[in-house]
Amino acid sequence: MAATRLRIVTLGCSKNTVDTEHLLAALPSDRFVLAGEGEQADVLLLNTCGFINDAKQESVDAVLEAVELKKSGQAGKVAVFGCLSQRYSADLAKEIPEVDAWFGARDLRPVLKWLGVDTDGLSLNSRLPQHKGYAYLKISEGCDRRCSYCAIPFIRGAHKSVPMEVLVREAESLARSGVKELILIAQDTTYYGLDLYGERRLAALLRELSGIDGIEWLRIHYSYPDSFPEDVLDEMASNPKICRYIDIPLQHISDVVLSNMHRSVDSRQTRALVARMREKVPGVVLRTTMITGHPGEGEKEFGELLDFVREARFERLGAFTYSEEDGTWGAAHLKDEVPEEVKRERYDRLMEVQRFISLEFNNSRVGTVERVMIDDIMDGTVVCRSQYESPEVDGEILLRHDGKGLVPGQFAKVRIVSADDYDLWAELLD
Repeated sequence: MAATRLRIVTLGCSKNTVDTEHLLAALPSDRFVLAGEGEQADVLLLNTCGFINDAKQESVDAVLEAVELKKSGQAGKVAVFGCLSQRYSADLAKEIPEVDAWFGARDLRPVLKWLGVDTDGLSLNSRLPQHKGYAYLKISEGCDRRCSYCAIPFIRGAHKSVPMEVLVREAESLARSGVKELILIAQDTTYYGLDLYGERRLAALLRELSGIDGIEWLRIHYSYPDSFPEDVLDEMASNPKICRYIDIPLQHISDVVLSNMHRSVDSRQTRALVARMREKVPGVVLRTTMITGHPGEGEKEFGELLDFVREARFERLGAFTYSEEDGTWGAAHLKDEVPEEVKRERYDRLMEVQRFISLEFNNSRVGTVERVMIDDIMDGTVVCRSQYESPEVDGEILLRHDGKGLVPGQFAKVRIVSADDYDLWAELLD
């Protein structure tokens, strides 16, 4: 019997990447072979995102494209899982009947059963990493917070930490496969352990993971500013394996907007936290995310946001415009009053401020020597990152090099020679 040719398209955040890697590891290798983009596939699986309007539209477009591939004979069956399907499968099934099956986001076993895989007694702890050198480690699922704009708790459910011993085993397995960097992710990484151990245990988890042979970098993503565990900063300052890098989406600084967002922190607490991070971990790189056009954001509140960004000088900053999400408190109780063109204009103004801050930070690194991980080798260019860049979301360090003697996942030493707004250029050192 010929093996099933399976192609998986993963959309959305890195948490979806982890789910895809778990699913791939559960597939019997003698029964399934992976098909690449543009190749004939017996089954086309889409792992979708349903977080904000742009992400939902991207997922819907991908589903429609998959249906066209099915109609043309390039794909046999089409199935959809993930966050978009979790929220809207009933409606989507009516609108797009050509899809053969719809599944949610909380359990991969129904997807595997549909593929004909026996799931009795099946462990989903194994992973098939999709990247050389680094992997995301999902330390918890779901969220207990109720930010007024966010639908994630309705999609992924309540917060549930993964036991530390399970994470250590998973990390050890990843290390044996060649992974050197673990990027810790969750809906809120700083909440880790509260449900299992009665206290936040992120710092303890970092210590355990840093003891694994082969793991050389640990990176923290998706932390939350409310009750940020101070011992994480202490561990970061003293543990050389923890990247001096924190991803902490702050969303805004105006007290009016933060209150409307139900963020549980105010502007004073936010400023104090940023100051403590910079004081306790000298040289730390902070990545944050902001929302423009949230209900309650007038020109005054937006001006506060611009002033805060200029003051805090985040090395990394992303943003998105507010979109009203079904089922959220904001959709039910707040009027989406800021016109779309104003949201976008504010977004552009914010990112222009950030562009100059990013360029200033990059220029300050010219002449420094950095340890980097090689991510990719293209024609005449090697793509790298230091501890101050996270993959897929930050700028890159680029080498003009033929790549001979280098492989993705390898560490190297480089000197920064020039800077662009977001990327750096470097030369390889012996």
